[in-house]
Amino acid sequence: MPLPTETVLDLLQQARSTADYHEAGIGRQGELARNVFVRRDEVAWIDGEAACERAWVQWLETLRVHLNRTLMLGADQFETHYAHYPPGAFYRRHLDAFRGETNRRVTVVAYLNAGWMTTDGGELVLYSLEGGDEVVRIPPRFGSVAIFLSEQFPHEVLPTRAHRYSLTAWLRVRDALPLNA
Repeated sequence: MPLPTETVLDLLQQARSTADYHEAGIGRQGELARNVFVRRDEVAWIDGEAACERAWVQWLETLRVHLNRTLMLGADQFETHYAHYPPGAFYRRHLDAFRGETNRRVTVVAYLNAGWMTTDGGELVLYSLEGGDEVVRIPPRFGSVAIFLSEQFPHEVLPTRAHRYSLTAWLRVRDALPLNA
């Protein structure tokens, strides 16, 4: 179920014109911290006001239902934002899970970059949880989507040499067990 090209174009325009980007941090709420040695991107949470954002949210909902039916995932919600990596920005190796929580199950990244060149960098690199070997390197090409298990694949965004735009979402479960349970 690919994202329609027109929707991706509209999302790119929305991503470029969104005024409420802020420096991305590490952690959540009271533990949120900025660390330019770990990440240098900026994010804008999606509010769903624009038609293209509503189309993206509907696409995510369809994906959530499909994965729940086929993989018994149990995801009952999701969160999503735009990500902008200016030239030189990166995000070092990490897992998409908050300390002590297991609520993010699946990470979804959709790329909005028309005309992306190999020399622009900014690839998403997924690593194996055991051993840390590189599993795959994904260039952020227009309309492509990467989907992976949030807590099973450490990953990073390599430094970019051009403005890089994407959408990131996490399919979540509301009442997950703590990691130490």
